[in-house]
Formats: sequence, C-alpha cells, structure tokens
Amino acid sequence: MAKSQVKTSAAQRRSYRTRNKIRRINIERNAVRGIRPRLSVFRSGKQIYAQVIDDIKGVTLAAASTIEPELKEKLKTGANTKAALEVGKLVAKRAKKAGIGKVVFDRGRFLYHGRVKALAEGARSGGLEF
Repeated sequence: MAKSQVKTSAAQRRSYRTRNKIRRINIERNAVRGIRPRLSVFRSGKQIYAQVIDDIKGVTLAAASTIEPELKEKLKTGANTKAALEVGKLVAKRAKKAGIGKVVFDRGRFLYHGRVKALAEGARSGGLEF
C-alpha cells in the first residue's frame, strides 16, 4: 500500500472512531431528552471550517469558515488560533439564531489542541454548550 493510502486510511479510522464515540455518548446521555446536533470541525493547512449538523435529518443547521468574506477581511490568515476563535464565535452566533443551544463537539481526526481547541473555546464563549 502506498504511503498516501496508509495516511488516508489512518485518518479515516480516527474520524470514524471519534464519530462513533460521539454517537454512543449522544444516545446514552440524551435518550430521554433527544439527540443533540453535532458541531463538526475540519481544519486544513490554510483554513478552518465548522458546521452544526443534525444527524437524524442529515442537514447542516449552521456553518462558518475562514473563507467567508466577513471573516476574511478581519483576519490576516485563516491558519492560526485567532482565526479559529473567530470561526467558533461566528458558528455559535449562527447556531443560536437557528435555535440551538446545546451541541456535541466532534473534533474528527484532529487532536483537541491548538486551532481545534481555540474553535471550541470560541463556540463556548459565543454561547454554545458542550
């Protein structure tokens, strides 16, 4: 197997493992109250993206990223913790507008560190609870 295929399959395994843990926790803790939407994070080398997803309906309820014009003019680059913090605040604002207060944080295949952690802190400061 080529090196790139090994990296891709390892990343997919990490994503599936994280997502399955989130689903199990979501079902166990919230069986009576209903399942919370998922705040999913993706970071690339130059940008960071976040979206709130309703897994039952399969729709995105709110989203934000560093490629949006309102953030792009504010930020010097999309690849630092300051940008991630702003994306977190923006996605929280949009989720609140859509009537969502509580979510489950899905870090995907990324460690809870650096930009991912900054995005989570921004979302919390914006009013999302997780």
